[in-house]
Amino acid sequence: MQKFWFNITLAFRGVRNNKLRSGITIAVIGLGITALVGILTGIEVMKMAINTSFSSMGANSFQITSDIIKKKRKGGMGISVSEGKAITYNEARLFKERFNFPADVALSMNASQIETARFGSEKTNPNINVTGVDESYIKVNDSKLSTGRNFTANEAQSGSFVCILGEGVAKKLFNKKIENSVNQVVTIGSIQCRVVGVLASKGSSMFMNDDNSILIPLNTARQCYGGENSYLLTILIHELSLKKFAAEEAEGIFRVIRNLPLGAENNFSVSQNNDLVNMVIDNTKYVQMAAIVICIITLFNSVIGLMNIMLESVSERTREIGVSKALGAKSSYIRNLFLTEAVIISLLGGAAGVTVGVILGNLIGLFFNVGFVVPWLWITVGVTLCAAVGMISGIYPAIKASRLNPIEALRYE
Repeated sequence: MQKFWFNITLAFRGVRNNKLRSGITIAVIGLGITALVGILTGIEVMKMAINTSFSSMGANSFQITSDIIKKKRKGGMGISVSEGKAITYNEARLFKERFNFPADVALSMNASQIETARFGSEKTNPNINVTGVDESYIKVNDSKLSTGRNFTANEAQSGSFVCILGEGVAKKLFNKKIENSVNQVVTIGSIQCRVVGVLASKGSSMFMNDDNSILIPLNTARQCYGGENSYLLTILIHELSLKKFAAEEAEGIFRVIRNLPLGAENNFSVSQNNDLVNMVIDNTKYVQMAAIVICIITLFNSVIGLMNIMLESVSERTREIGVSKALGAKSSYIRNLFLTEAVIISLLGGAAGVTVGVILGNLIGLFFNVGFVVPWLWITVGVTLCAAVGMISGIYPAIKASRLNPIEALRYE
């Protein structure tokens, strides 16, 4: 053990004596590991953000959408999405009436994504998402109210001019005093609605910002924004174990509503949250492959650079090697000394690359409100690769140094 630490000390001395060459090699190795760990950390952060976004919908819910989501066959590139036939209001209404399962069904439609809300002298940016919903929407989508109440069934069906504000909109219009918003009349685009509630904050996700939205009754949205939009059906199952059977029954009922003949393909999708998550995550494998290729190319260049540095170090320290051998140092000692120095240079580059890569990868998390992610697997892979680079790069120079004739080495100028 004492000999090991002595080798480490001498190896660090060799690194300090060749600061420029060692620094360049450390930087090159660090760049490759930064690319690998940084990109893969960013991917892990994105995966966490995606899972967080879809888990807010609830593990026991699924949707019927007009988009057709299909898994490609083997050899394809994952899940594909194509536009199917729009779901009409009558189809959505009929489904809700016929779906006799222990579940809650919510109808919704996207009315506008570029609306402006006003109250008095306060005005939002023209980026408010207005959604037409029924009375079941808040429960099915696992939303909570921080103040006020939900729509009544009568308000949703009769097209009452009432609304529920997202917390961000309420804070903007009422100077952060959201409790003052209930029963006030706000202008949404060209219509005026009385505020009946404010949604509790959910924060922003990769796909939308619930705090920057306004809910209005479904038939109000149909009257003011047109009823030809495609509707979304969200089903919340009371028993998670029955989710698969509920999805199959929902598919069968909707096929009957659309009069699809036996054997015909669906022109809609029954989408579960994990399908959507897999669709997005599946394509990240190509980014992972690119990161690994970049890392391999960079580390290959690092092997050549580090080997040249070690060979130059052997040449510069020929007399030192000769003196060591004349004093009784064995060839194995000289070989281990240079090999240790090569590994240390490589590991220093790896440590720098891992640190910078993790920090850069987690910067993505700041945009999605995701906690700090430490990808231990990829850190281990990165450090292992660096140790391998050091071993591969240092083995030839180390063997060359250990085979020097001490008499010739002492004569070297």
